[in-house]
Amino acid sequence: MTTSTRTSNGADRGAFLPGKARQWVTLVICASLLAAGSLFAQTPTPEMPRMNPELEARLKKLETELRCLVCQNQTLAESPAGLAGDLRREVRLLAESGKSDSEIKEHLKARYGDFVLYRPALGTRTWLLWFGPFVLLAGGAMVVVVIARRVRATPAATPALNQEDRDRASKLLDD
Repeated sequence: MTTSTRTSNGADRGAFLPGKARQWVTLVICASLLAAGSLFAQTPTPEMPRMNPELEARLKKLETELRCLVCQNQTLAESPAGLAGDLRREVRLLAESGKSDSEIKEHLKARYGDFVLYRPALGTRTWLLWFGPFVLLAGGAMVVVVIARRVRATPAATPALNQEDRDRASKLLDD
């Protein structure tokens, strides 16, 4: 049996971590366990029964035009996320109910916004999506040009030497 001894300030000398650090480590471990538990809370979307080949081809094409709301850089057809499966199911049910591709897109756009479309139409609300990257690229290029010009325009400043420093330098060079 080991006994721990306390120092003059009341700290436990046999402890692995001091009190505050131990509290933080305990908090991080508890938060990690809670977060890990939520990974098992998601259930996969059940598979829908097979459909006719024409409708399946139509839905595959439509799913490539829609964005996964979770993955954000994947189409609905590519995404393995659970929400993508739910959206694929919703698209299928809308298509089976007789809605056209444009009606399905409008329904999803009304529900989730322009972001659900992988290639949103150019409009007053989406011009930043289309031209924002180019504006940022042009702004970055302008910053680089301005900095390069400033560096070239400023000559390398040589410090002025007083007479004493000149005499010392000439003495060193003559030797």
